[in-house]
Amino acid sequence: MTAFTIQEASRRSGLSEPTLRYYEEVGLVGPIDRDARSGHRRYGSEDLDVLDALACLRAVGVGIEDMRTYLANRARGRAAAAEQRDLLLRHAERIEAEIAAQHARLDYLREKAALWDARDRGDTAAETEAIQRVMGVVGGLGALR
Repeated sequence: MTAFTIQEASRRSGLSEPTLRYYEEVGLVGPIDRDARSGHRRYGSEDLDVLDALACLRAVGVGIEDMRTYLANRARGRAAAAEQRDLLLRHAERIEAEIAAQHARLDYLREKAALWDARDRGDTAAETEAIQRVMGVVGGLGALR
């Protein structure tokens, strides 16, 4: 069996060493084998596979409890396919909502800049139009709160 140090596991997974220790502490991975002489952690190939999955989930904003559920479902295989799909789709919907919120913020900034551009140019007609567009976008921002 190939054994990897915490530094190697960190480098391979992209997760920091404190994160690896934390994931072991909360039971997402491990228990991780220890070197008999030094007591240092030694990660196996299966541990790295789990860390890769956790790194991907973390990158898309999945929380610890859903990571735990994901790993449990993953171990169940096909029997948990529907639960796994639903968990991932819930997170996809959350990200879609975040993207929509960011688009609303971007629209606000662009319209507000257009308003100030019209003011800078002294174009009162463009300023009036920009005010109306800003007011339309502001309504969308209120839904974000």
